[in-house]
Amino acid sequence: MARNKKIEVQGIEISIYKGDLEDYISLTDIARHKDTSNTDAIIQNWLRNRNTIELLGFWEQLYNPDFKPLEFEGFRKQAGLNSFVLAPKRWIETTNAIGIVSKAGRYGGTYAHKDIAFEFASWISIEFKLYIIKEFQRLKEEETDRKKLDWNLQRTLAKVNYTIHTDAIKETLIPHKLSKNEISWLYASEADMLNMALFGTTAADWRKNNPEAKGNMRDHATIEQLVVLSNLESLNAVLIRQGLNAEDRIEQLNDIAITQMSSLLEHKNLKKLK
Repeated sequence: MARNKKIEVQGIEISIYKGDLEDYISLTDIARHKDTSNTDAIIQNWLRNRNTIELLGFWEQLYNPDFKPLEFEGFRKQAGLNSFVLAPKRWIETTNAIGIVSKAGRYGGTYAHKDIAFEFASWISIEFKLYIIKEFQRLKEEETDRKKLDWNLQRTLAKVNYTIHTDAIKETLIPHKLSKNEISWLYASEADMLNMALFGTTAADWRKNNPEAKGNMRDHATIEQLVVLSNLESLNAVLIRQGLNAEDRIEQLNDIAITQMSSLLEHKNLKKLK
């Protein structure tokens, strides 16, 4: 697990880590608002409630195709009974849940998807939940600003790099006109078709010719090439829906790539930006 991010809410540090798609917030840390020494018991008491089980089950049914609904129904029937006890690990292992996760190690504890974590915070304290949401939104805004800064830095570097390009180097950025043999060749994927149309080579051939390079061919593309590549992806989807075969599509995509790259490299307004 990557290093956790933290927000501080009313003197309590709450860990957040990035899951595969979304943020997960530490329920263990949230529970410290109620009792710093019995966080596991607090989480288990919350899990015993019927409303909690239904929330977790309905969330999993929305977002988790591998969720086990029959096992969920079993917990749902028992929820609220005095004898019913449910630990996070049992819920996860029995239902194949992904909304709640248990982590071991330095940043260990019980974490939950932000949708679920906010509901847990409501159960702890409505006021505390509002403060958590406020700090979480602040964190997201900071991340957005940082991404914008990274983009501006990359763009600035691209500008500097462009100014040292000679006319000869610029010309090499314009795709070459594919030959009949290149057009008739059957490529392994739609991605390689786009690579041929714009870069004049497949991903495998590029890797073979650049064994020391980090990343892939697209990681080393210029801003202009990435713009054109994005356009080609959209245009290829349209051509596929129109029923064009691969040879006709790659020929059209190659012509479009040449036109667009030539236009971008010669555009006066673009030159002013650079």
